Amino acid sequence: MMLVEATWQDKKTFRLIPITESCPYVECIFDPETKVFVVISKIKKTSLHMLPKLDEYGQPLTGSKGTKQERHKIEVFQEFYVEDASAIEEIIKIMSINSKFDYKKFMSEKEEDLPVAGV
Repeated sequence: MMLVEATWQDKKTFRLIPITESCPYVECIFDPETKVFVVISKIKKTSLHMLPKLDEYGQPLTGSKGTKQERHKIEVFQEFYVEDASAIEEIIKIMSINSKFDYKKFMSEKEEDLPVAGV
């Protein structure tokens, strides 16, 4: 996987992107606000989600309590959440081909030290 600069919720961050089709991960991304590193694998699982109930035209149905919802089984990719900074760094060293990329600037403890997207 390759480390690249990215934007997440209007803040600059980094992500790992696969560079071969055989890579077992879809992507990894660091959330600078919560300091959580999310690893999204290619392992699929079935998850139950509440989704808006739709009419025959694909429009959400509404009732007296708002939009009606129904439960659906959806196939999603398995996600792993890593909060420990040293574990994040170890994962990056193992998984990335360019671990010399300056990802640590996005892991800064001070909010004002983080780069802002579009600036």
